Amino acid sequence: MSAVQHKFLKQKSIGVVGVPFSGGQPRAGVDQGPLKIIEFGLLDQLKELDWKVKFDGHRDYSVMQPASDPPVGKLLNARFVSAVTESVANSVAAHLKEGSLALTLGGDHSIALGTVSGTMSVHPNAGLIWVDAHADINTPESTDSGNIHGCPVSFLLGIAGQLKEFAWVKPCLTPDRLVYIGLRDVDAGEKKILRENGIKAFSMHEVDKYGIAKVVEMAIEHVSPGGSRPIHLSFDVDALDPTVAPSTGTPVRGGLTFREGHYICEAVHETGALVAMDLMEVNPSLEDDQAVFQTVTIGCSLVRCAVGETLL
Repeated sequence: MSAVQHKFLKQKSIGVVGVPFSGGQPRAGVDQGPLKIIEFGLLDQLKELDWKVKFDGHRDYSVMQPASDPPVGKLLNARFVSAVTESVANSVAAHLKEGSLALTLGGDHSIALGTVSGTMSVHPNAGLIWVDAHADINTPESTDSGNIHGCPVSFLLGIAGQLKEFAWVKPCLTPDRLVYIGLRDVDAGEKKILRENGIKAFSMHEVDKYGIAKVVEMAIEHVSPGGSRPIHLSFDVDALDPTVAPSTGTPVRGGLTFREGHYICEAVHETGALVAMDLMEVNPSLEDDQAVFQTVTIGCSLVRCAVGETLL
């Protein structure tokens, strides 16, 4: 077990936020991800690593669904997504204000609109490491699908434009505090956004070229030089190759290996700067029972590595 000193936590405590929500994308089942992760024993696993764990149960976000939620431009379920993510932002911020690490289990990646907003409200200079096959940085104009799980980063950066449905969202992220790892399915409009905003992104090409250790070293140095800034790690399991984590809604071949995914989490832990983590897009309704077991087990394992489990 790791003996890393946590620079930005007041106590060795994890506040777990379960967000069984799928409204940011069209495939049912991803709302069952957090329930399955808890069912597989994650809370006890964290306690075995000497963390105090606070979990108030999975909130029923369905009560926030408006009777009518017509498209806002191209965006689908905008009012529902906004209500849920605002609630999530408050939950994450509450754990961080207590000095605990905030762990959010999703659910689709639109939830990160809330988690990162919550982190930045308490740690306004925090860096964001986004591990994903997709950049999730479409704007309401550039999105083809209208699914908000492909848009959260544009809202966080303040490049999504003004939408009254998301009036609560404050631009809280700057390009110099954002880095991507694992990209390999990026829309043309998103590539343009990444270039125009000078956002550092390590696609699978860079992972192949430099190796995961060098990529993670450069990524951490970009968002938290010398561990000087708090780190929010947002990990979409589709960053992993589908042979590793098959039960996810938008799998793309050519992804991170089992060890590469775990190395990212181990290295972020070693900085002592992690304050918040998201584990997103585990969908237990997809593929067979063996694939679900494999994906959920790996999800639990990634979290454990991010909070201090070591191989030796």
